[in-house]
Parts: sequence; C-alpha cells; structure tokens
Amino acid sequence: MSSLRNLLRTVALVGMSTALIAPTAVAHAEPSPADLTRRIETSSAELERVVESYNKLREEIKTNEAAVARLQARIGPLEQQAQQSRADVAELANTAYKSGALRTADALLGPGGASGLLDRLGTIDQLTRQRQDRISGFTADQRRLLDEKAGLDATLTRQAAQARQLAAGKKQIEQDLAKLYELRRQAYGAATERPEPRAAAAEAKNVPAVAGDAGAAVRYAFGAVGKPYVWAADGPNGYDCSGLTSAAWRAAGKSLPHNTRMQWGAVAHIGRGDLRPGDLIFYSGLGHVALYVGDGQVIDAPSAGRNVLKRGMNMMSIQGYGRVR
Repeated sequence: MSSLRNLLRTVALVGMSTALIAPTAVAHAEPSPADLTRRIETSSAELERVVESYNKLREEIKTNEAAVARLQARIGPLEQQAQQSRADVAELANTAYKSGALRTADALLGPGGASGLLDRLGTIDQLTRQRQDRISGFTADQRRLLDEKAGLDATLTRQAAQARQLAAGKKQIEQDLAKLYELRRQAYGAATERPEPRAAAAEAKNVPAVAGDAGAAVRYAFGAVGKPYVWAADGPNGYDCSGLTSAAWRAAGKSLPHNTRMQWGAVAHIGRGDLRPGDLIFYSGLGHVALYVGDGQVIDAPSAGRNVLKRGMNMMSIQGYGRVR
C-alpha cells in the first residue's frame, strides 16, 4: 500500500513540475517569422519618423544658414557706408572751421556781409543734417540686420542641439533594429535585402510614357528601383522616402525639401481621382511619402533594411495626395 502511495506521490510531483515548466518554455519560445517582421516594421516606422524629423531640422538649418549669409553680405557694405558718412560729416565740420565760416568777424567783412554768413552757415547746417540723417538711417538698418542675424544664430544653435538629440534617438533605434535584424538573420539567413542593381533594368519596360517634368521624375524613380534605403540620403546610391521624391523631382528641375511634412506643404493638394504619374502620395501621420507612377502603383524607399521598389499604393493608410507645382 505504501508503494502505491509513493507511486501516486511521484506521479503528482511530475505533473506539477510539468505544469510549472510548460509556461516558462512557452514564454521563452523563439519568435515566429511573422512576429519578427511585425517587430521590425514597427521599429522601422519609429526610425523613419526620427529620420524625417532630422531631415526637417537639416532643411531648416540650411535655410537659416543661407539667410545668415545674405545678411552678412548686406551688413558689410552697410557698415562701410555708415563709416564713410561719419567721415564726410567730420570733414564738413573741419572744412567749415578752417575756411573761417565760423569766424563771424571775417564773415561779416567778407562779400555778402551778414546775409552771406547766414547763407554759408545755413548751407553747412543743411549738409550736416543731411549727412547725419544718412548716418542715422544706416545705423538703424545695420542694427536691424544685426538683430535679425542674432536671432538666426540663436535658431541655428537651438536646431543644432535638437539635431544632436534626434541623432541620439536615431542611434538608440538603430541599436534596437540591430537586435531585431540579428533575429531576422537567424530566421531568414539575412538581416537586410541585398541591393538589386538589375532591378531597374528589369522595370525599364514598365516605365510609362509621361510627358514633361512629371515624366522626368517618374523615369528617375524607376531608375532607383533596387537601391537600398539609406536614412537621410537623397541618392544616387541610396534613399529614404522623402529623399527619393526630392531627388526624382530635382531631376525634373524642381526643388522639393528633403522632408515629408515640408513636401506636403510645398505641393498642391489634389483628390485621389485626380492622381497622375509624378504626383506624390502621403501616408498617415506624414511619416512616409511615395511617387505615384500610374495604375495604382507607387515607387518608394520603404524602410531600413529594404530596397526601393514598385508596389501597390494602398500599402498603408493614405493621408493625402499632392502635385508638384
């Protein structure tokens, strides 16, 4: 009887051990390929938002740097003009004194008498006031320009600090992506897609006949198919999403900022039914943009680890449509 009791006790203990061990084994199960893909796509979307914020700052910094350069170019001549005006006024005063215009007796005895003196003094006073007005005007302009430059310098400093913060955030996301890519390597044998140099040639037969600037942008986009996603890049060897659209339209002679939100602000907004090749499609949250190439297809730089490709335009929620002006 005791042997039976011992046997039942052993069976019960084994059952409890199995029940305790089973959940632990499930918790540490290797993620499925589908799980890995979802996690990578989520992190890639986060990284793309950071990259687009970085791109926006870089565009703003470039704009402000150009404005500072223009101001500096204007301030230099303005300072020279102000200095020359000061020198002119000093020379007027010195000439007036040396010529005896301020010696009343000589002036009274000279030609014209008192009225001549008043005329000469009035002329000098008028010239002096004119010169002084010019100095005041130049000084006011110079002060305004210097104030504007100081404001722009402060903006550049602030944006540089923000860019460093974004870079730190991007670095953290890239570290997270590296971990996920390692899992993907274990699951698929490769962390990222290999660039496909021949992909553009294979797509060449599908390039639609589009006239004008839009045609140039579409042809450029087809030529980028197969090249890798590279954050903050606008070609020719790699692109992020807004880098590809800006590069495509640059090839058509049009300037678009390298940032999705800024591109949204630069284009004319149109309806879905008005879409034609060369238009831009913006996706939810303005975190992604693609170039429409007709027949419901777009070409875009999808996300980190992938290549530029042609695919259906409805791959994610669409926010709006734009036409480059």
